[in-house]
Amino acid sequence: MGLFDWIKNSGDALRQIEDKMYQQKSDFIEVYQRNIALEKEIALRTEELRKANQTLLTLEHVWDMMNSSRPLSSVLETIVSSLHGEFGYLYSCILQKQLDTQGSFFAFRTYLQNSFSEELDKCIPNNLFETRFIIKEGAELNEVLKNREIMYFDNLRKVLQEILPFELSDEKIDEFKQKNPAKSLIALPIVSKGFTGLLLVFSPREDAKDSELNFLNLFARQIELAITIANLFETVKKQAVTDPLTELFNRRFYEDALSREAVRALRLNQPFSLISLDLDKLKHINDTLGHAAGDAAIKTVARVINKNSRSVDVPSRVGGEEFTIILPGVDSQGALIAAERIRSSLEQEHVEGVGQVTASIGVATFIEMTTDVDELVEIADKAMYFAKQNGRNQVKLAEAQESVSWQDIAIDAFVQILDQHKIPFGKKTANELIKRLQSRQESNNGTFAKELLFDVVDTISKTYTPYYTSGTTKQKIELAYAIAKRFELTKADMDKLKLAMLLYDIGNVMIPSDVLTKTTPLTKEEKEVITKHPILGAQEILKPISHVSSIIPIIEHHHENWDGSGYPDNKKGDDIPLISQIILIVDSFYAMISERPYRKAFTKEEAIIEIQNLAGKKYSEELVREFKNAIKDIYME
Repeated sequence: MGLFDWIKNSGDALRQIEDKMYQQKSDFIEVYQRNIALEKEIALRTEELRKANQTLLTLEHVWDMMNSSRPLSSVLETIVSSLHGEFGYLYSCILQKQLDTQGSFFAFRTYLQNSFSEELDKCIPNNLFETRFIIKEGAELNEVLKNREIMYFDNLRKVLQEILPFELSDEKIDEFKQKNPAKSLIALPIVSKGFTGLLLVFSPREDAKDSELNFLNLFARQIELAITIANLFETVKKQAVTDPLTELFNRRFYEDALSREAVRALRLNQPFSLISLDLDKLKHINDTLGHAAGDAAIKTVARVINKNSRSVDVPSRVGGEEFTIILPGVDSQGALIAAERIRSSLEQEHVEGVGQVTASIGVATFIEMTTDVDELVEIADKAMYFAKQNGRNQVKLAEAQESVSWQDIAIDAFVQILDQHKIPFGKKTANELIKRLQSRQESNNGTFAKELLFDVVDTISKTYTPYYTSGTTKQKIELAYAIAKRFELTKADMDKLKLAMLLYDIGNVMIPSDVLTKTTPLTKEEKEVITKHPILGAQEILKPISHVSSIIPIIEHHHENWDGSGYPDNKKGDDIPLISQIILIVDSFYAMISERPYRKAFTKEEAIIEIQNLAGKKYSEELVREFKNAIKDIYME
């Protein structure tokens, strides 16, 4: 090969190498450019993923708030705060549409404090939270609620002028805009049951992407759901502690509040008062005008009580026509003034279809009169009954408990019964019970005395009724007392009833246990033993105890039936003492809902139906009616 051929071939080879290197360079540049584009795509998708994750976390936070038991205001503040913090918005808030005597307006439902709100506060004459925002006619913000759609505004000056109830100077707006880099406002409708409002989001960005608006729209719907759930929770919570007819607190809440207030009063050595109020002649209103008229009268009393109560007071409906008001920090003189104000206000009310209604009111004060909660309730009731028995429509201040109470009489009676071995207890058991009863003398506590009595009677009852349930004695007395109050018994008769309820069944200890627990029909002789037990109990056990002599006739006739078919004397109708009738219906009810060797226990509903079927036969129709009302009161939620 010649020199020129070699040079030519070498040049061709060099050109081939150069072409190849150029092609590789082009490929490398293309790969490099593709990598740059891919990195940008990855960065973009990573940011989108971060935002999506942030969105999910925020929505999860909203869901957690929705399922919490926190108040609605707290839930909304937390939700809006998370929106403001996590997505870089300058400020976010919820305005709620409200209505008063001056018309409709918008007010802050959430109010977050930061530099944005502080600067906005400086622009307006009133506190931002107290401002009534009125969206002017024709304003674009009206379209948000009207069309139920999200709207975006980039002219903050115009929006502020449309919503503020006063003219805002250009200087003020410019000053505000200089200190707050808000470039746009996003408004979303919030519409839920019982709630209409706007979610306002101030953004530092001039525009909003579709993804951002879609998220905010979803966020607003979650807020609506949170409001719905929170409102339902508040409704259920309220229903649990309020009386459905009057919307006052119910018996359960009242009893808990009374216990808490007593603890607080003793800790701070600060008195509180209890007002016991009873609507006069409700039974007459129900009987002559119907229960609708009675309900109207009850609602009127509740409205008057609410109107004349402070925010710290605890007004409650604890029975059919019975109301109480706990007055924290109020002494007896202050409570008398409050009670008289309620009485006077009620007297001036006119109830449609009824006319004027009045109430009898008793007032008692904790620490000043007693440091025992049960005794406080008792002396307040006693004062109320004094007012009712002495003309109605008046206020009576309670007096300190009498030196000898029905509890003391009952304790002394049981001590004598046990000491004389009239109950088939072993000597050791009897002595233990006597010792417990006598410990009452070492305590001036009415609650202790009653609980002690209930426990002793439960213990005695189990000796002849093995299936007797602890706590039944207390429940029986509560029901009997509730029925008696509906018949407006005097305080003396109320005390007789309580004493008789503790002692009426004592004659059962004289019935052989095999007769009491027999599962087959009783023989003629066994029936005779059963019919004699009230007389035997009264005459042989109670008659020697002088200070219970007044209740012996009551106990002797607590098995007489209204139609004369009862025992031991076949008394009928009004010849039967009312207290005996009350004992009979209470005893029957608790016997029905208790297990027996020969049958299963009735449900409460079944027992009430059974008693209803015996109206006019075993019990008077009036007694059955008031029994049902008392049952309803006791189990009223």
